[in-house]
Amino acid sequence: MNIIATEKAPGAIGPYSQAYEVNGVIYTSGQIPVDPATGNIAEGIAAQAEQSCKNVGAILEAAGSGYDKVVKTTCFLAEIADFAAFNEVYAKYFTSKPARSCVAVKDLPKGVLCEVEAIAVK
Repeated sequence: MNIIATEKAPGAIGPYSQAYEVNGVIYTSGQIPVDPATGNIAEGIAAQAEQSCKNVGAILEAAGSGYDKVVKTTCFLAEIADFAAFNEVYAKYFTSKPARSCVAVKDLPKGVLCEVEAIAVK
């Protein structure tokens, strides 16, 4: 098992890792839309979805993988009404159309609107 870490994505804000690689499979932690350079969170679902996807991408890159190697994502939305707007951004990044679960949840860390996690191969 290898821990994956990069400064190009937000650092863990708890007792967890950004990702793990096990036997060539990458498991990312959920990525909220924190800009790793500034610590800021953009307003609106489109901007937040964009940053969450970029954060996942940075971790995948650090692991030697990429969006095209993602086999499964799990997406969390604070409001299911944001589903269509979230999908529009998500589709730009996950063009290989991996398997996915997308659910609305009561709350997300730091009051963000979305969170994305991924499972990918190298």
